Amino acid sequence: MVEIARQFRKEPTRSEAMLWLALRGKKLDGIKFRRQQPIGNFVVDFYNSVFRLVVEVDGSVHDDQVELDQERQNILEQLGLNVLRVKSENVEKNLPSVLEMIRSKINELKINASKSPSPFIGEGLGER
Repeated sequence: MVEIARQFRKEPTRSEAMLWLALRGKKLDGIKFRRQQPIGNFVVDFYNSVFRLVVEVDGSVHDDQVELDQERQNILEQLGLNVLRVKSENVEKNLPSVLEMIRSKINELKINASKSPSPFIGEGLGER
């Protein structure tokens, strides 16, 4: 998967390259994204590990593989990841709105994380 990810990084689609320019170097609210990140048997377009957020850019090819994309998304979600799909056409024609969608999803994840109860004393620390 690592070799495939490297190849994808070398040959991004136009919309992936545009979105990467807007995300790289923590340009979106200081949040770090990785591009073409291997996760399990997949390589996702963009990934933020803090919010476990996967951003997938869907081009016209994805119109023909809706079921495969949904299956892939289900598997990623079963791994505890949050998947946001954006259309390549939107990236190319209205990048600011795509960035706002990503920002909104992150804010939603922040709110949901703050609603989670704190662990009990000692829980999660390896104590038994």
